Amino acid sequence: MVFYIKMKNKNLFVTIEGGEGSGKTTQSILLKEHLEHKGYTVVLTREPGGSVFAESIRNIILNPKSNLTSEAELFLYEAARAQHVQEFVIQHLKKGTVVICDRFTDATVAYQGYARKLDISLINKLNNIASLGIKPIVTIYLDINPLKGLNKAKDLDKEFYGIKGDRIERESLEFHKNVRKGYLEQAKKYPNRIKVVKTQSSPEKTHKLIKQIIDTVL
Repeated sequence: MVFYIKMKNKNLFVTIEGGEGSGKTTQSILLKEHLEHKGYTVVLTREPGGSVFAESIRNIILNPKSNLTSEAELFLYEAARAQHVQEFVIQHLKKGTVVICDRFTDATVAYQGYARKLDISLINKLNNIASLGIKPIVTIYLDINPLKGLNKAKDLDKEFYGIKGDRIERESLEFHKNVRKGYLEQAKKYPNRIKVVKTQSSPEKTHKLIKQIIDTVL
């Protein structure tokens, strides 16, 4: 059984989605600063992650040495999400806090559904269970050329962590093209929620586009 949470306050759950190297982290930080300037209380979080347990799962999933089957990977993502939603997301939404999450259920559809070729109807059911039915009020999808994004992500990993890409970043270009396809298909299916933002020549220009969307929604 899925227990859907009825929020007393307005839904202030915002998700930022995108392929590797799309700038999700940067845009999440910029959006947090923008909303705080407007008077909102804002917290940032991410998936997989956002709690001690979920962060430990993140380390397993992204470790290049983890030899996971596609099914095991899917269930790990959902386990991390279930803990994250109950321990972190719901608690802040109940307080009326804006929660900005770097990736959520759309990522599972794109990565494990379109790229891993797992059953999307099953993924949707698992997403609903793990998320307790919580849906973002708006999702920003940062669209970037997969090859450009991959190169950017791998360069950053090498600079900061000394490795050339995590386990997901090391997947084939075809894999990441399918991820992008999945996101764009989701955006067509849910146009009122998912807004496609083409990454611009600078983070500031991309942020300007996002601000226009968020200010309209909130």
